[in-house]
Amino acid sequence: MKKLYCFDFDGTLTYRDTMFLYLKFYNSRTFTVQFIRHIPLFVLLKLKLADAEKVKKSFIASILKGESKTEIENKSQEFFRHFYPKICRENALEFIKNINREQTESYIVSASLDIWVQPFADAFQMKLLATRAEFKDDLFTGNFIGKNCNGPEKVSRIKEAIAGKKFDKTIAFGDTSGDREMLAWANESQFEFFH
Repeated sequence: MKKLYCFDFDGTLTYRDTMFLYLKFYNSRTFTVQFIRHIPLFVLLKLKLADAEKVKKSFIASILKGESKTEIENKSQEFFRHFYPKICRENALEFIKNINREQTESYIVSASLDIWVQPFADAFQMKLLATRAEFKDDLFTGNFIGKNCNGPEKVSRIKEAIAGKKFDKTIAFGDTSGDREMLAWANESQFEFFH
């Protein structure tokens, strides 16, 4: 029986959101300054008066824009070494360890940026569908390639990745409203399964 597993990352496989954690790890001084500058936007976001993707892009760009791909990748590996496995839910790690790789294709489907989630996907032997960071001339532009991988975009990206493949069962794991469409799309949905 061929299965497809789709795992949300932040909060589902981890105990906390990794975006703020990574950006602070990358440059704590710049993070603090930019966090304070972005407080009005975060407030508007909480009140649903600002676009989540724009605020996210603005905050990430304020810290990483202009940084080289090599530097970002090195820092992402360092971040992984520093926080793995302590940031991951133990039962999620146990579950992943016991996946039958012969019969299963597994994806992390995350709104977080590919740059810092990739080392985790590699460790879990999973493919990654995430918000993609755009680089030009080896420097981060502050933009994303395509849309933020959240909500309906998660389903679009999964469908694109598995086009032409057949699965007997698709199982999705999530923990927030951003996973709603993915959970509805799968044959079986697991909400807060590892909590």
